[in-house]
Amino acid sequence: MTAAHSHTGRLLVATPVLTDPNFARAVVLLLDHDAEGALGVVLNHPTPIEVGAVLDGWGAMVGQPAVVFQGGPVALDAALGLAVAPGEPGQAEPLGWRRVHGAIGLVDLEAPPEVLAGELGGLRIFAGYAGWSPGQLEAEIAEGAWYLVDCEPGDISSPEPERLWRAVLRRQRGPLALLATYPEDPTLN
Repeated sequence: MTAAHSHTGRLLVATPVLTDPNFARAVVLLLDHDAEGALGVVLNHPTPIEVGAVLDGWGAMVGQPAVVFQGGPVALDAALGLAVAPGEPGQAEPLGWRRVHGAIGLVDLEAPPEVLAGELGGLRIFAGYAGWSPGQLEAEIAEGAWYLVDCEPGDISSPEPERLWRAVLRRQRGPLALLATYPEDPTLN
């Protein structure tokens, strides 16, 4: 795979046929996608665990809801921080933040939170991640498990994560926008 074919920074939106409980109606931000595989985080699976209860100092910096999100089924004991930083690529990046795509980047959760206070917006903490081996994601997309769409910076910190699946689909053009109305259980229709 060449860099031109990388989907880093794009969203995977689960199609209605994807019923795996880890990914049903999931919206996944791809943090890395190359010939070695893909890695991303599920943006819309909040847990009841408050960030402040597990990461000292970070609770006051996250947006609402101020909970840890389940980023995926892999490495649930590891935390990833994502945030938006103002500025253009090529400008100096805030210390402790690494650009992934556009204004979205990874936060070094080992850094003192006060170093990044005021530098970042839309901070969200994820436990775990989703991963795909080489060719696996491409096969899942070809099988119709995922829609691949563009990400907007506000997607990572949606204040209503339970509505993100519908919101992302609704802003698409054509038939994808209609899927936003797809019932959670079509047998009840």
